[in-house]
Parts: sequence; structure tokens; C-alpha cells
Amino acid sequence: MEREFSADRWGLILGGSSGFGLATAQKLAQHGMSLCIVHRDRRATLARIEPEFEKIRASGARLLTFNTDALDAARRAAVLGELAGALGASGRVRLLLHSIAFGNLKLLTAEPARAAGPGDALARRLGVEPSRLAAAADEGLAEGDDHAYALATPPAYPDKHFLDEDDFARTIHSMGTSLLGWVQDLHARGLFASDARVLGLTSEGNELAWKGYAAVAAAKVSLESLARSIAVEYAPHGVRCNVVQAGITETPALAAIPGSTHLKAQARLRNPFGRLTTPTDVANAIYLLCRDEAAWINGTIVRVDGGEHISGALG
Repeated sequence: MEREFSADRWGLILGGSSGFGLATAQKLAQHGMSLCIVHRDRRATLARIEPEFEKIRASGARLLTFNTDALDAARRAAVLGELAGALGASGRVRLLLHSIAFGNLKLLTAEPARAAGPGDALARRLGVEPSRLAAAADEGLAEGDDHAYALATPPAYPDKHFLDEDDFARTIHSMGTSLLGWVQDLHARGLFASDARVLGLTSEGNELAWKGYAAVAAAKVSLESLARSIAVEYAPHGVRCNVVQAGITETPALAAIPGSTHLKAQARLRNPFGRLTTPTDVANAIYLLCRDEAAWINGTIVRVDGGEHISGALG
């Protein structure tokens, strides 16, 4: 395989132990880029993560990993200090990828008692209990019958704890504005390459109101706004900044969203290719955005979803 990047070009990935971040690390390692991964995982999950890191090292790529809090300024400084030492005189950061998934997934307020569901009238026509019809639809959905989502049991949301201002503040910082500190510190230390790429990740929840997603949606919109400002103000310093909008993807972050099974079913029905986006799809696009030929892409949102966003049809 062609090695597009020399070993003195580094990718710094925030949130690189799973999902988009890990897939991107694997892709860039294949093409010769050295990597620094910052992640925050419990000791119990490291048994799953470390073998993935070893595979990257086995590919011949240099890899630094830090299991630490990327949101803490002092720890950020410590990571960058060690990274600067590893870079040496000629190494520079080609890519900064913000892939932190740490937010509050709660409703704004309690849901009212549900009225009759879409399956109730059908159940009456069939002469069966609505609960039996819903159970059958749940079984079909679990077995891959995506059309059953409309008749399945609706997602359940917590009915006691709701989003407050502190939840919003923490989520917006962790999944959005925390990018700024890393950009500013990398620039101040002179660690960015002369043709650097800064990338964030967003989702269709930036425009659509998914239940339980309000705080994360606010964070994504904040990230997009910040990315545009970085694109303008850091361009004279050689930095390009864009945001990748992935389609619905099977990741640990998606699994944490209430109703994710229903979201996946709807996405597969709506997607022109009839499948979910994969972390590899997104990693491939990020790799392309890191290439020399992508230098004139700046300040935009790049959709990587197979046409899911623009499709108005449910298959």
C-alpha cells in the first residue's frame, strides 16, 4: 500500500480508542502517518483497546497513547509536552481530529402519557392485543426487519432526570468548544505543520431534533461555528478546518442514545444504499481530507453518509 505520509507527519486524535477515532488512526497508520491518541477509558475496557493499539504499532506506524482527560488544560499541556519531544526537530502535526463523545442524553422535560400508538388500530382490526402486536414488531426489529420500527415499542426515556444548564455547559464544552484549547496550544507551541488539517465530527442531529439529543445537538452546532472561525482566523497560519457529518453509524456513542435501534432502522430505510455508515467510511473521508489535494477545502461541512441526508424516501 502506498504510504502517503512520511513518519514526521503526525495525527493527533482526541477520542481515538473506538468508533471514528480508532478507525481513522488505523487508516492513517496504513498510509504512514505517526499517531498520538488521547482517550479516556476505564481499566476494565483497556483489555479490548490495547490489542487495537498493538495492531497499529505492528503496521510500522509510530504511536503514542495517553489515557487521560482531554478536557483538562493541565493534562492537555502534559500531552503536548510529550508529543513535542516525540516530534523532534522535523516532526509536525498534520491532523488534529476532535472525536470526543462525552455528553448528556436526557430529555428537556417529562413526556406526557402516550396516546394510542400507530399499531393500536391495526391490532384492533386483527383482533389481537396491541401489546402482542408490539412484541411481534420488537422481535422483527431485533431480527433485522427495519420496517417494523413504526409498530415496535417506542423508545423509553428517563422520567425523573432532565437536562439543566450545567448539563448543557458540560456537553457543549466536551463535544464542541474544547477543540479551541487544543488548536490554540498546538499553534502556540509551533507544532502544526505548514499545511495542517483540523477536523471535527457532527451528525444530522445538528438540524433535526432527536429526543434526548438536545445537549449534544447544541454541542455539535457550537463545534461547527467554532470550526468556521478557526478556518478563517488560522488560515494565514496554514491551518484548514472542516467538519465531517457522518450518517447514522454503529458506534458506542450511538448505542448510548435512547431509541438508537429505531434510528438505525430509519437510516437503513432512508439511505440510498440501504445500509448504515461505517467508521471505515468516515475514516476514508478523513484520510482524503488529509491529502495534499484537499488543501483548498476549508470551513465547510463534508457529509459522509451515502446520500442519507438528502434522501426523503423510506425504502
